[in-house]
Amino acid sequence: MEEEINIRSMTGQDVCRAAALERECFSEPWSQQAYQDTLANENALYLVAEEKEGALAGVCGLLDILGEGDISNVAVQEGFRRRGIAERMLSELLAQGRKRGITAFTLEVRASNEAAVRLYEKLGFVCEGRRKNFYQKPREDALILWKREEEGTDK
Repeated sequence: MEEEINIRSMTGQDVCRAAALERECFSEPWSQQAYQDTLANENALYLVAEEKEGALAGVCGLLDILGEGDISNVAVQEGFRRRGIAERMLSELLAQGRKRGITAFTLEVRASNEAAVRLYEKLGFVCEGRRKNFYQKPREDALILWKREEEGTDK
């Protein structure tokens, strides 16, 4: 049975739930204010995955920095993991980024987060570097991944 998950743009009404999801998923989560500030940025694009009963299943975002897409805050609530939700959110985020003219996307991920690394690689990201001790709580390296596309492609 396929569950109904709607991927849509984040609104101000989602900020509280997105911040709560951050607290569940990350040792150094964004605050409600950080999400609120980001939503006010015209160069930011944040999406949420919402279950048909209204539960917030996931969130992810992109910041257009001089034509490059910096992806962050990729989080899926534990009870919704391993159902393809992160892949669907990221695919939509990349598609909307391309519509804005972005052809290079980047993100950081904990070196130990093998499931996330596999997902990003499946979506065409390649590891191009490592930031030593980038993360705290616990201290860990970040892998720097990029997805670079030719202008005019629709992949």
